[in-house]
Amino acid sequence: MTGLIVALLAAGGALSTPGMMGGDEEFARLEYARAEETYDSALAAAADSAQYLWRLSRLYVCMGDMAERERKEETYRTAVAYAERCIRADSTIAQGHTWKAAALGNIAMFEGSKGKVRLCNEIKRELDRAIALDSLDDVAYSILGSFYLALGKVGWFERQIATVFLGSLPDGGFEEAEAALRRAIAIAPVIVRHRFELGLVLQEEGKRQEAIDAFRAAAELPTTVASDPRTKNHALRMAAKLEEE
Repeated sequence: MTGLIVALLAAGGALSTPGMMGGDEEFARLEYARAEETYDSALAAAADSAQYLWRLSRLYVCMGDMAERERKEETYRTAVAYAERCIRADSTIAQGHTWKAAALGNIAMFEGSKGKVRLCNEIKRELDRAIALDSLDDVAYSILGSFYLALGKVGWFERQIATVFLGSLPDGGFEEAEAALRRAIAIAPVIVRHRFELGLVLQEEGKRQEAIDAFRAAAELPTTVASDPRTKNHALRMAAKLEEE
């Protein structure tokens, strides 16, 4: 679940501290180990600082994206733990809810059907809360777009089975996914993830040329998180495949 530059480095209205700025600079340089060390050191002196806690959640989501498969779930669960600490410290900070949703979305990959349905509803609640707190949270809109993309791939029969045996799924699909991702792009147009995910949605909607354009646009954007080069290569492959069809 889980793209980000200036919007991700914002302090949510709080004044920056040297530790916060130093950690943000290391994060922007993709020096995740150094960013972790800096944030951890600062957090030791301010254990209930929601601003450090959501940053550590963001960091662990990004590290989870790059981790070996056997370490991914553990890393994402650490991200959830930091996000929950952030929410307990200050539930009015949107980023705590956003990064909890991002981490939970990745954890869902390791869950069975019942766990996926439970997480699906929890993710939606966290994203709704984040957007209510900050209508300019592009990351929350981007994750919401991916969320609706996944829902759009669930067929009628599967929905009925989920409702009867597992619990109801939220409403929504490709139309809502496209709207959320276009909102994310409008807020933060230079983030790779937003345009790549839009390309996936447009492909599902049968909008072939628009999907190609979105994938190629994603590939031309600057790298802001460590997983971006991989995403950009994937975008180019997706565009080439669609052009051959």
